[in-house]
Amino acid sequence: MINQYIHETSRKSVNTPKLVSFAWMKQQNLNSVKILLKEQRLKRFFELTGNIYRDLVKVFYTNLQFNGDSLVSHVKGVDMVITNGVLAVVAGLKSFGLRINRGNLGIVEEFNKIQFYKGCLKNPLSKVRNFSVGGLKLDERLTAFIVSWIITPRGSNHSILLEEDLLLIYCIMNKAKINWIHTIKEHMQKSMRLCDFHYPYAILISKFLHHFEVDIEGELAEIIKPSSEINSGSLSKMGLTKFGGRWVSKDGDQACPSGTNQSDEPKEAATRDEPVVEAQEVGHNDAYMGERMTTMSHFERLMINRMDTFAENQRNLYDLCESRFNHMDSRFATLDEQIEDVQNQIMEPQFERENNPSF
Repeated sequence: MINQYIHETSRKSVNTPKLVSFAWMKQQNLNSVKILLKEQRLKRFFELTGNIYRDLVKVFYTNLQFNGDSLVSHVKGVDMVITNGVLAVVAGLKSFGLRINRGNLGIVEEFNKIQFYKGCLKNPLSKVRNFSVGGLKLDERLTAFIVSWIITPRGSNHSILLEEDLLLIYCIMNKAKINWIHTIKEHMQKSMRLCDFHYPYAILISKFLHHFEVDIEGELAEIIKPSSEINSGSLSKMGLTKFGGRWVSKDGDQACPSGTNQSDEPKEAATRDEPVVEAQEVGHNDAYMGERMTTMSHFERLMINRMDTFAENQRNLYDLCESRFNHMDSRFATLDEQIEDVQNQIMEPQFERENNPSF
């Protein structure tokens, strides 16, 4: 475990957590999103605050094991068995609802990523090149922001939605209960498995440390900064501005709630959210596929969703292999340096003997 911490865990970053206040959403007239998130019983989880201990978070992940429904870890001599009951006490999370992960994205049979994404756009007739957040309506845009920054946070490229993100947003918008404990555990495993992933949920894990009375005296504590809170500045960066007590696009088109048609995405948001890479391959004729899906039988839709899930699993497997090989390259480079240091240490006394007659 010590070697794992030195060579792997200590080198990985911990995600800087973000918070969102339900009171702030009410103040900003974002009540529709607030109600949807409250339906999912996420209020306490979103509003967790306090100090975080990045070094101890890394120790937690180094020793983390998944034992049935429990998370088991060991930090500073304290055994931590985190059951669903502990998660309920610490973060108000309950273990019921749909168990969504990248291996069973077909669990919601009526979900079709292309159709749903187009329905989220201000201009549903826009050509879908990838699942960019730039053209989303207000409710979907804010929900996508919360999903990719708080629920399943990642280190970069928040402007492109993954298929898992779309399914989570779909369930939230349609009030389908999600098993968030399962989602969090799956994301923890993913962050441990992929070398280029950051460790998530620093606040939650720091709360675990307090719950199990881990000695934190002398540990470096980091106070959550105001910049970590989703606020009006966050909405402004999305290309929105407040007008008449409501948030609208900066070009004057209202970023209205779901179900209201709007024009194309604002220029500023489109420029900022232009993706670096294509996130999904949605086919060469998206408009045709969107219309074709509406006439398909239940079996045809199910098979397409299964094929999409298989393709996504293959992409994830490729990412995992690539990450592992990159990690191996890094370890071999480190090993070369260590061998060179050992050779230098061996040669140094020999050099001294040869050049020092009194040796």
